Amino acid sequence: MAGIDDLRHRVRPAAGEPQGALVLLHGRGADEHDLFDLLDLLDPERRLVGVTPRGPLSLPPGGAHWYAVRRIGYPDHDTFWAGYELAASWLDALPGALGFAAERMVLGGFSQGAVMSYALGLGRGRPSPAAIVALSGFLPTVEGFELDTVGREGLAVAIGHGTQDPVIGIELGRDASRRLNAAGLAVTYRESPMDHSIDPRFAEHLVGFVAGAVEAAPSGA
Repeated sequence: MAGIDDLRHRVRPAAGEPQGALVLLHGRGADEHDLFDLLDLLDPERRLVGVTPRGPLSLPPGGAHWYAVRRIGYPDHDTFWAGYELAASWLDALPGALGFAAERMVLGGFSQGAVMSYALGLGRGRPSPAAIVALSGFLPTVEGFELDTVGREGLAVAIGHGTQDPVIGIELGRDASRRLNAAGLAVTYRESPMDHSIDPRFAEHLVGFVAGAVEAAPSGA
């Protein structure tokens, strides 16, 4: 049976009884330490338990990965499915292991982590999180994988992207915003005059976004 030990990860405890969870997935070639400090930036009062997992793949040029890159926008089929299924099982084990309601989980990430957050939060058959935070990512196109926005109207999604991003072009961020808005999701979209990185000013804005999404989510009781 899958459990939270299936992926190496770090946990930042909540200050008291956790009101929910904030899970952040790193980008290509990083690890579970990369976004750990972002947990406190997005949830400074530590109302949520924070978790940062490590991607399951070790690929050139080094570090951890969620899938192999063949073409931007189109993750490699085999490695994507392997990473997705392992991450899904790991994610589903978190609420019981860490003591929070699954409906009160904010799922986010940067670059590859943003792509996987879209997949895990919007994939067919997946439960809806309280919100999705996608920084410099794209909606993945993979054979056999389907995004399913039916019944997710009003789901809060925050998208941040650099207009000068040379890795994942701004057009992919705009495409995600356009498609999710058209599907009825509650999209917060921010473009920043920067490259493939996280805008600290947008991170400040996300403090209220994360808190509001968790407060609006069902208690799970």
